[in-house]
Amino acid sequence: MKPLFPALGAAVIAVCLAAPAQASAVAQLKAFVSGSKTLAADFTQTVTNKGKREEASGRLEIARPGKFRWEYTKPYSQLIVGDGKTLWIYDQDLAQVTRKAQGAALGSSPAALLAGNNEIERSYKLNEAGKQGDLEWLAASPKKQDNTFSAIRMGFKNNTLAEMQLTDSFGNDTRIVFSRQQQNAALPANRFAFTPPKGVDVVSGD
Repeated sequence: MKPLFPALGAAVIAVCLAAPAQASAVAQLKAFVSGSKTLAADFTQTVTNKGKREEASGRLEIARPGKFRWEYTKPYSQLIVGDGKTLWIYDQDLAQVTRKAQGAALGSSPAALLAGNNEIERSYKLNEAGKQGDLEWLAASPKKQDNTFSAIRMGFKNNTLAEMQLTDSFGNDTRIVFSRQQQNAALPANRFAFTPPKGVDVVSGD
């Protein structure tokens, strides 16, 4: 069960935010949006559906607004790149690249939500969800019925967004945990460019 791009996707990364230590989760999210130009983090992802469980891990990089690179390295290789205009999904095992207009994809994945200026506030209603364990949580509910995700939760600790939990329209529950975050580090422009390798099939998505 491969995670789907936005059904891969879509989150906020554990990042130091310019907000008071006890700020609410919503305030910390807004501070993240306004205070970070670039972001890099490792992630682990767990997807469960009807008792089945799949785990994956990789690296996320973001250059705001609108550019991101979401790369799975385990247990398989899959790369999703948004260059600001085009969204590229490269499945190395299938030797296939899917290409689609990025504008239509924004708001439908954790990476896209994070890369935009305020995509999550446009698409979701934000509410405080209280403290559980050592994380302060917010809940995001979609404003439109046809949204890919029926629910998103984001957990913050010490002014960093450490975890995302997503429920999608396919019945998948996805948990993404971020680590080794770097905020406003210099990221080469070519990290957000993609050229299909020779010999792969290139198909246009919806």
